[in-house]
Amino acid sequence: MADAELMSDNPALIRQAEILARPITPARRMADAIRALAIDATQQSNSGHPGLPMGMADVATALWTRFHKFDAADPHWPDRDRFVLSAGHGSMLLYALIYLTGHEGMTIEDIRNFRQLHSPAAGHPEYGEHPAIETTTGPLGQGLATAVGMALAERNMAARFGKSLVDHRTWVIASDGDMMEGISHEAAALAGHLALSKLAVMYDDNHVSIDGDTALSYSDDVLKRFQAYGWATKRVDGHDPAQVHAALSFAMRSKKPTLIACSTIIGLGAPTKAGTHGVHGSPLGAKEAEGAKQLLGWHEPPFSIPEDLKERWHAVGSRGAAARRSWLKRLARHNQRAEFERVMAGRLPDNWHEAVAALKQDFAESKPKLATRAASQKCLEYLVPATPALIGGSADLTGSNLTLVKGMASISAGNYGGRYIHFGIREHGMAAAANGMALHGGIIPYIGTFFVFSDYLRPALRLCAIMRKRVVYVLTHDSIGLGEDGPTHQPVEHLASLRAMPNVHVLRPGDAMETAECWELSLRRTDGPSLLVLSRQALPAWRTDTGENRCARGGYVLAEAEGPRQATVIATGSEVPIAMAAREKLAAEGIAVAVVSLPCWELFAMQDTAWRDQVLGGAPRIGIEAAGGFGWEKWLGPDGTFIGMHGFGASANHTDLYPYFGITPEAVVTAVKAKLG
Repeated sequence: MADAELMSDNPALIRQAEILARPITPARRMADAIRALAIDATQQSNSGHPGLPMGMADVATALWTRFHKFDAADPHWPDRDRFVLSAGHGSMLLYALIYLTGHEGMTIEDIRNFRQLHSPAAGHPEYGEHPAIETTTGPLGQGLATAVGMALAERNMAARFGKSLVDHRTWVIASDGDMMEGISHEAAALAGHLALSKLAVMYDDNHVSIDGDTALSYSDDVLKRFQAYGWATKRVDGHDPAQVHAALSFAMRSKKPTLIACSTIIGLGAPTKAGTHGVHGSPLGAKEAEGAKQLLGWHEPPFSIPEDLKERWHAVGSRGAAARRSWLKRLARHNQRAEFERVMAGRLPDNWHEAVAALKQDFAESKPKLATRAASQKCLEYLVPATPALIGGSADLTGSNLTLVKGMASISAGNYGGRYIHFGIREHGMAAAANGMALHGGIIPYIGTFFVFSDYLRPALRLCAIMRKRVVYVLTHDSIGLGEDGPTHQPVEHLASLRAMPNVHVLRPGDAMETAECWELSLRRTDGPSLLVLSRQALPAWRTDTGENRCARGGYVLAEAEGPRQATVIATGSEVPIAMAAREKLAAEGIAVAVVSLPCWELFAMQDTAWRDQVLGGAPRIGIEAAGGFGWEKWLGPDGTFIGMHGFGASANHTDLYPYFGITPEAVVTAVKAKLG
């Protein structure tokens, strides 16, 4: 096809010709190095997304060379700017920047092994693969929402420690897909409401998605939308460095979060595919790749960067060295240095155990009959003063989740020193923001909602588990026990589905003491999220011992049989009282039954076989939980009996619902007798 015909079929090629006809500046050559690496890496791996790195190379070059504060010699520098590639499919943009700026741990061989096993240059950016990868991205919208949490953490930390230690920005590159995802609405609205002025998003406005032109499904006026959220906005030619510089300078001065819509050509340089979905998610192909390099004036062998460009990029990598050295001097003489270093390292205070001990002693002496959500609030009354890094919030359910305690001021626009966040009815955005706060460092976030609404936040929770970050979820109203709100609000399948997620600890305590122990475990855990699944209805106190954290093993014998075991009843949470009542009834008939409390399956599974066998015993097993039975066979064995839910709930008082669904002491007694013949 002749060039004229190609251009008439694809107007982006006309604009591309005009852009590539502009004088080749040093900045353009630096951007072309990114494009060349993206072309080579996707060709080598025969997979990947070259279009975004090629289209946003000019914007990224402008940002990293002039505005982004970092020092490649220390990617862990606490006061560095955070850079989030929310459009994670364009990961070669990030890897090229990390490599070119001279970071250790990202070599040209790693780039050559893009998307291969054990390469830090994974298909999508993976937190932990390289320290300059600030967060895992790929599921669209998550990066943008996580960045909101990072920006909020920066403001909170600055309020606590002062501008001399905490004064940095959060930069995001986002795509059309990020803007389409619902989480972007939640996150952007929250950022605007809180006036997070040190957050800036560069929106790759290229009008192309996998299916083709975004006009197929998308006609939002994104700038007006963000203006309505309270953002400042700019629209620029993403291939004009002067316009990009001016917009980034504007963002630096803005009193609001800033959205910069960068009009770009996806796959800039590709002779026939530029501006089309053909360059979005597939390598260019040998002929197109060669043609792109010719158009760009790039004549180097694959994976080769000219020495002069290497030097320019390495100079960018060391541009922040002086700022970092000045910061280190300020830290050395700062009167809060020890506390700052402690919270950034994620360590709990040295005397933290004293608050936990006092809490347990309180519960041991008072033996309170409390809903575990109320017991959780009592825990927070002790833990919040003892844990300055603990920052909480709820998705408009504060009075139900009981996540706020006396002395916690609310965070609001211009007042960032509080310790409580009103997230509004934005569960997904809340969970992603919590990820961002945990990733930023200095903060241990806990967030609350109804357990059933964990469905709304699940993708962010999954990323939290993948990244192994400490976030505590306070998930109340955990079963049919919530009563009259009915089946829409009564979780049934949620315990099983969340127990199926790797690296998540699901903790369902059965009384106040277990709640205290589960809170202790959640805050001590530093390698993943913990879910506190809590009751609305009051539960009696069974435990008065304050020594060993018995929940730490996941399960234990709460009440041993009075004589050789004839059966073992295993329960969690609000069903522990039912198991204990059944044990008493059976004992009255001369049947010796043990009750096992199993608050955390994941921790129990980690114990050695001898411990698990000792706890579960060899007698017939009965499991009881006001939820679906999926997964219980692991603990009950092939001959066990499960008593629980076999469908959705109903609207009534919980005192009527439990008998209606057959979750009663009498049902346990009948099941035990059936096993004993």
